[in-house]
Amino acid sequence: MTSVSEEEENYVRLALLLKGVTPRAVRTYFDREFPPTSLPSTLIRSHNTLLDLKVKRIINQAQWNLLIPRNGVPDSKTFDVTLMICLIRNLTSINPPINGFDSLPLPGETTPGSDLARIKCYRNKLAHHDSNTIDTTYFNTAWRDISDAVGRLGGQTMYQECQGLKVKILDQSNQEIMLEIKQSLEELKELKLTIDNLNIEHSKVMEILKDPIPWNIKGTLYLLIQIKVDYYLTG
Repeated sequence: MTSVSEEEENYVRLALLLKGVTPRAVRTYFDREFPPTSLPSTLIRSHNTLLDLKVKRIINQAQWNLLIPRNGVPDSKTFDVTLMICLIRNLTSINPPINGFDSLPLPGETTPGSDLARIKCYRNKLAHHDSNTIDTTYFNTAWRDISDAVGRLGGQTMYQECQGLKVKILDQSNQEIMLEIKQSLEELKELKLTIDNLNIEHSKVMEILKDPIPWNIKGTLYLLIQIKVDYYLTG
């Protein structure tokens, strides 16, 4: 098995924390706000609000199908972090952080709204991180912020799970995750390069389409003009 560096391990650990632990902490808080037994009726009462969020594309079709399933009843276990935070923001009276839900809260903010925003921001940062490494200084700061938020939202047991995950020895499956991440990042870079090239070609096509004279006609006109110029110069 190929070994991984400390910075690569930091990436894997943070990914495991954000993908594996934080959703359960958010769901614990969500279920307190929306008890599972009354969730279906709550969503029915909030249908107009939810529909407005869908029209504004804050809720996508896949999320809508989870909220209004054709068969069965909605279940928070099928909701991801983004959807749960969206519902908490829009269907409860939760107080937002000082700088809103879309910015990393200040260190001293420890309200539920701040902790949800904190988790949301760190998840977004990881999703847009273009490397498979994370330096240790950032890792330690992020881990403290996230694990404290998990503890406040999900309880002491989840907080202890965070602390254990930080120091546990990564087994073979975790290292395989790291190698898969490396491969995925390389594929992502290739995809981005392809998209950039397509965008360049698209821009060229758009410039051609903006020209009122088609390129083939323009070439013919240019040739006729040159013939006339040559005629007058030699005539």
